[in-house]
Amino acid sequence: MSGNATYRLKNTSILSVCAVEAPVVATSAQFDDRLAATHERTGLKRGMLEELAGVRERRWWPEDVSFADAAAMAGAKALAEAGITPAQVGVLISTAVTRPHLEPSSAVAVHHQLGLPTNCFSFDVANACLGFVNGLQVAGMMIDSGQIDYALLVDAESVRDLHEATLRRLESPEATAKEVKSQFASLTIGSGAAAMVIGRSDQHPEGHRVIGGVSRSGSEHHELCIGDMNLMNTDSGALFRAGIKLAIDTWTDAAEDFDWSGADYFFCHQTSVKHIAAMATAIGVSTDRCPTTVETYGNLGAAAVPFTLAQNADRLQPGMQVMLMGIGSGLNTSFAEIAW
Repeated sequence: MSGNATYRLKNTSILSVCAVEAPVVATSAQFDDRLAATHERTGLKRGMLEELAGVRERRWWPEDVSFADAAAMAGAKALAEAGITPAQVGVLISTAVTRPHLEPSSAVAVHHQLGLPTNCFSFDVANACLGFVNGLQVAGMMIDSGQIDYALLVDAESVRDLHEATLRRLESPEATAKEVKSQFASLTIGSGAAAMVIGRSDQHPEGHRVIGGVSRSGSEHHELCIGDMNLMNTDSGALFRAGIKLAIDTWTDAAEDFDWSGADYFFCHQTSVKHIAAMATAIGVSTDRCPTTVETYGNLGAAAVPFTLAQNADRLQPGMQVMLMGIGSGLNTSFAEIAW
């Protein structure tokens, strides 16, 4: 019996997907400059962010741009590209990892900024870096059930404060090599926003059908990465190994229900270029079929999958089989198939 949870959608299509870049560039060289004394004192070498993760730079939002501002920018762009008015949206789901506060939801501020109607429900779906792929499933089920006609998914990640807090700690003369290594992953992540409009396939034959997907839990690994907006500690090596194994198990069992071996493109959550290469090797596909954005935008958390999809949409042709593949701390993994 498969260890996966499986779902299929019958009447859900993607109408638009867009990315919004954060404008402030923060390079790995700049981070290395700030940590030069710590590296020399602890025996660690300069350039690890680029050498180990492949991250040359990542982005920040300006200090006066809020989470809601960034998500609303992406949401407005996705609605315009889909030709859907705010009055038509039945649900707004925010799927971000980063958030400014515990209460209320991030979604309500975006709902307000976009002028969505009172009959449009809004809420957050939070599941580390899997939030967007999970949100697609949840919204798709609402559309398939007839509850709504259109859903808007938004994701805005903002990590400037986390970077600054991490760099201040690691600049300290008391910072150890162990602390640098455990907080290394914090400096690979980046800011950015993405949004997607989905609707009913029977009303939008031009859309891109969401076929269905699978998910799987590996919760025995829930302590490998724990973070908030001030500090994130990660056992990067163990997380890498456990995440790849969980993804392989998910992929192997999925063959009972889906044929994904010949998919045209794979849009994966991106912690590093080595992670993408390992995933591609594990499932037997070329890295040419796995577009990346991590080199210049960093690990965009839950926004990585839709952001990379939007950045590479011009590669896609009608009829292509497209995979969205996420792995999130916890561990959880979720894959979704799109008939482009």
